[in-house]
Amino acid sequence: MLRLDARVEPVERVVEACRVEVFAGGTIVFPNDTGYCLGCDPYRDAAVDRIYTAKARPDHEALTLLLATPAEFLEYAPENPLALLASKRLLPGPVTLLVRRPSFVSAEVTAGATTVGLRVPDEPLARAILDLAGPLAVANVEHDAETPADLVIENGPVRYDRESTIVDLTGRYARLVREGAIKYEQLAELLGPIERQTIKVRPQS
Repeated sequence: MLRLDARVEPVERVVEACRVEVFAGGTIVFPNDTGYCLGCDPYRDAAVDRIYTAKARPDHEALTLLLATPAEFLEYAPENPLALLASKRLLPGPVTLLVRRPSFVSAEVTAGATTVGLRVPDEPLARAILDLAGPLAVANVEHDAETPADLVIENGPVRYDRESTIVDLTGRYARLVREGAIKYEQLAELLGPIERQTIKVRPQS
């Protein structure tokens, strides 16, 4: 396992090391704006399997795709007016956007789900890595945890101290799945009507 500290190493060396490792089918730990994550090439099933194994992650829990730019995000959500609006008003930022899974995204990444979670992080180092080595399929990891990976990038504390907000863009209106760094009220101001996820409680007999 190779470790690089982005606070002291030239960013070019850090980004190139990530590119080499990902293109070789390896896994990397690096920071985004809401935490550290374990990532790999989403088109290498063996690398995706290594993430599930390293995290002891259940097979039904999908990975997230990290992308470098809002324009790249739109390539995964064509002809989706909500996605176009979200790309202009929320990205880059601490939000995960759910869209219909395109045919070119492996069901291995989405755990068989018909949707895929996409992120464009508000973190310059992460976007530099993604620009050269991405897109990347990722799962969250604890900072400073001994996560099995081929390369670990250290960059200190992340920008936000909360998890990303999750918004479903597959319906007529955006739907809040999980409130995180971006609050419901802010989403409503930026996207218009926002549905909240409801939990049905059945009366006891």
